[in-house]
Amino acid sequence: MAVTRLEVTAREPYWGGHPFGDTGAYEKVSGRLHFAVDPAHPANAPVADLSLAPLNADGMVSFSAGFRLLQPVDPARGNRNLLSYVVNRGRQVIPFNRPTPEVDPSETLDPGDGFLMRRGWTVAWCGWQWDVIDDPVLVGLDAPVAINPDGTPASTEIVVQFQPSEIHADQELSHWPQHPAPGRSRFYRHRPYPTADLHDQSATMTVRDWPGGPRTVIPRESWAFAREIDGHAVADATFVRLDGGFLPGRIYEVRYRTDRCPVAGTGFVAIRDVATFLRLGGEEDGNPAAGRLDHAFAYGISQCGRFLRDYLHAGMNIDELGNRAYDGILPHVAGARRGEFNHRGAQPSVQHVFGAGHLPPFATDPVPDLAFGLLDNQRRRGGVPKVVSTNSSSEYWRSEATLTHTDLAGLRDVPVAPEERVYLFAGTQHGPGAVPLMTETPYGAAGTHAFNVVDYSPLMRSALVHLERWVCEGVEPPASAVPRLGNGTAVPRATVLATLACLPGMSPADAAHLPSLPRFDPGPVSADGVVRIPGDGESWGAYPSYVSAVDADGNEVAGWRLPDLSVPLGTHTGWNPRAPHTGAPDQLLDMIGSTIPFAVDEASRIASGDPRPSILARYPDRASYLERVAAAADKAIANGHVLAEDRDLLVRLASDRWDAFVGHA
Repeated sequence: MAVTRLEVTAREPYWGGHPFGDTGAYEKVSGRLHFAVDPAHPANAPVADLSLAPLNADGMVSFSAGFRLLQPVDPARGNRNLLSYVVNRGRQVIPFNRPTPEVDPSETLDPGDGFLMRRGWTVAWCGWQWDVIDDPVLVGLDAPVAINPDGTPASTEIVVQFQPSEIHADQELSHWPQHPAPGRSRFYRHRPYPTADLHDQSATMTVRDWPGGPRTVIPRESWAFAREIDGHAVADATFVRLDGGFLPGRIYEVRYRTDRCPVAGTGFVAIRDVATFLRLGGEEDGNPAAGRLDHAFAYGISQCGRFLRDYLHAGMNIDELGNRAYDGILPHVAGARRGEFNHRGAQPSVQHVFGAGHLPPFATDPVPDLAFGLLDNQRRRGGVPKVVSTNSSSEYWRSEATLTHTDLAGLRDVPVAPEERVYLFAGTQHGPGAVPLMTETPYGAAGTHAFNVVDYSPLMRSALVHLERWVCEGVEPPASAVPRLGNGTAVPRATVLATLACLPGMSPADAAHLPSLPRFDPGPVSADGVVRIPGDGESWGAYPSYVSAVDADGNEVAGWRLPDLSVPLGTHTGWNPRAPHTGAPDQLLDMIGSTIPFAVDEASRIASGDPRPSILARYPDRASYLERVAAAADKAIANGHVLAEDRDLLVRLASDRWDAFVGHA
């Protein structure tokens, strides 16, 4: 077993010993997991550069990861299932529990409504990401660093891309969604790759105006590897500084070489082996969950959902002893992409730089124009888990999610693998929405429209329970529910933009400047797993992109629909144009959707020219509205989209929407 030791730093009652339903009280275990893996073992063969990692006295590669565990105090009252939460940028929160965790994490691990605890789950957090900053509330990985056989450090080219929302003088050489300005929060950053040479004249910086636009080279003398302190440039291998500052809305790209290359793929090993350690390890191994667990599940959101897709593509779900690590995997809002998790110079948080994560396969099984699927390597190795893949509308509007269920040419629907279900959460954005209406994030990104308010957490809870029953009881989940070309529910993005252009206050994005997934020839992949990043003029064009068709109210018709869409108070989208003051207003604010409420009454509707019937024309009063919501909730429960225990939650969320949009009329 690759886990050699669990270093426990604290073992204590969780949440003051508070009982959670029939499960009772929980305990919290904190510490650090230590690993030692055989670089020559076939189970570890997919890990790029593992052969270049330093060896310990036993000829093994050693590394360690932060670790947290919540488990019932009384083992007999648990459900004997492990949920391994693949932490997003090191932030430990409890998934599935409501309300949605705060943006900034804390060591307290607030239980919210205790959903997972009431159902008896054991929950684990294990670091997998080498670039998580050192912070006591973050869970990261201390990965080994690749060294060439001659003793020199391994090196590679790094590409960093960012699009500011406000002007700033310098930029850390790292990626974060929506590119907040420096100083917004200590959690909106991660460890960058330092340049190997502060004065490297071969390093380049370019700028462009939209994702597919032509790049303009910025003269080397106009920028430096430096940061600005008290108005002065100070040399820094992890920052770039531009004369005149970086401008809002423009897309900058920096290419340079680094000579510090952590073996990023050891994150796959950590996530694999924490599951087999907790499920199969004994008390003699220092396992605090010994004898408590029968099944293991992995859940990852966004970047971490893409991590799980890449984990499966690499065939990593079988450990050195031949054990299957996870019986069920739930990648959420991952779209069709993978990411930079397992090659030299991998940047786990990278979003849009074209590279390994943008290459096929996208669908789990082969499609007519591609002879291999995402699960092929895992099938050869064995240990294919059950998979439930869930996406919001934003993953379709970012261009690629339809590739999980169409061919590459976008000409036909394809079936998903028998071990998988795929669901669209209709009319939602990347993360759950909430009232009140707002137009700016805590870190400075802003939209033209109010942000999407649809809270899809009831759908997520249902998806988890379906996966649990599929694995533990053999009860198959509902059929996949996605936009289909065959029935006309999948349409081009431009079609929906044209349909919604008549709504008052609508600021449609430029269809030509929407994000696209490029088709490009990366050339031969190097021995260390590096994919060459294409330059201008090297793309073959883009893969086709489809989104759900919309109804007369502008709401999506495909996928799982909450009462927000079937008994609506407004139009809810998975996209939102950037606010003009942040630059590039014809482009989309990454991962954020829109809510455009209906007019409250007919007089205001007519005055604004809104073609959608007003709220009070649809529902005479609050009580009649909530009565219809309750009926829609019952239908969602009957369809298996929502749990019966969340019926009252759906009505309460709808009540909050009414109060926010109408008041107490």
